[in-house]
Amino acid sequence: MPTYAYACTNCGHRFDAIQSFSDAALTTCPECGGALRKDYGTVGVTFKGSGFYRTDSRAPGGDAAASASSSSTGASASPAA
Repeated sequence: MPTYAYACTNCGHRFDAIQSFSDAALTTCPECGGALRKDYGTVGVTFKGSGFYRTDSRAPGGDAAASASSSSTGASASPAA
């Protein structure tokens, strides 16, 4: 079950509540009885493995090697023609 963070808009009290997805959101502060709001933070995501970075699908040598080989192919084709 997920843990939700709540903060009171009246007194600033902060706490976490473990609730099911189907449970209704809490609306009253247990400290002062004021209105609550859900406190959203950043989500930590870690990408592991291959395929997540630009360099994962590149051939060794990068783009410079690919452009050099295509230009040399074009240069050798011109004298033969």
